[in-house]
Amino acid sequence: MNKVVQVDEEYIFEGSILISQTDLKGIITFANRKFCEVSGYKVDELIGSNLNIIRHPDMPKAIFSKMWTSIQDGQSWNGLVKNLRKDGLCYWVDTEIIPIHDDKEEIIGYISAKNVASRKDIQENEDLYKKILETEN
Repeated sequence: MNKVVQVDEEYIFEGSILISQTDLKGIITFANRKFCEVSGYKVDELIGSNLNIIRHPDMPKAIFSKMWTSIQDGQSWNGLVKNLRKDGLCYWVDTEIIPIHDDKEEIIGYISAKNVASRKDIQENEDLYKKILETEN
């Protein structure tokens, strides 16, 4: 059963996996219903937008830099990400991103599957991300 609740400034969800697909530049080409529901955006607001539309300012640039390096090199990437909903609330997801290849093995985009993050993982990563942000500023 799917469950969605608001707790303070956070949006907590259970159930289905959030799926999104982007082109090589991070422009959203697909978002499933659960992704739309949790992000607070309608599908037509997401398609054609850069995935940064949901980027939370608490996320260190270094995390995304490592992510882009990995997926552009043809590797998968997994990590915890704090996202920003359209209404300003945040939500945490355990994210797996893999490159999409054409029949010539060229990377033509990326697909991402996101699950709800555990409270333990959120706490550990929140502390780490704060330390990284301090060094970036």
